[in-house]
Amino acid sequence: MKATRVAPTGVERTFGEDEIIVTKTDQRGVLTYANDVFLRVSALTEADAVGQPHNIIRHPDMPRAVFKLLWDTLRDRQELFAYIVNLAADGAHYWVLAHVTPSFDQRGQLVGYHSSRRRPDRPAVDQAREIYRGLRAEEHRHSNPGQALDASSAMLAGLLRERGQTYDEFVWGLTNGGAA
Repeated sequence: MKATRVAPTGVERTFGEDEIIVTKTDQRGVLTYANDVFLRVSALTEADAVGQPHNIIRHPDMPRAVFKLLWDTLRDRQELFAYIVNLAADGAHYWVLAHVTPSFDQRGQLVGYHSSRRRPDRPAVDQAREIYRGLRAEEHRHSNPGQALDASSAMLAGLLRERGQTYDEFVWGLTNGGAA
């Protein structure tokens, strides 16, 4: 187990276009499975990863508003695609286009979550990074964590409203080369 948070080094790590990072978690977001690509890119061993909360790889540049949207969507039993920058155990970072979906048992009961991540295109990452920079700046303007989250969530909602897009449309616009 990695007991301490590592500081980002600014070193970016990538993975192959034909590779997919896969993890599974329980209902609380605790890792129950991580494939070899995840372990290699995140610089974790299976023993480091499995049993830990998925946010063990959360990068400080990720706006909390995106994770709130993710969890709200999953609680509604829906899937979500999102651009995410993760922090590896050695301080490197890596961008992914994540697809996160709830997993259900044969009776339709929620048993956890499944995440598959692909290597994103650079132009989409550049646009997501800029938008996330604005959301994080808004979060830093507030000393109260709840107010910071509310403010960045409102900022994200306003951005989508200005564009006349849902979050899914926004993500697929970035993916398909749409302007930010």
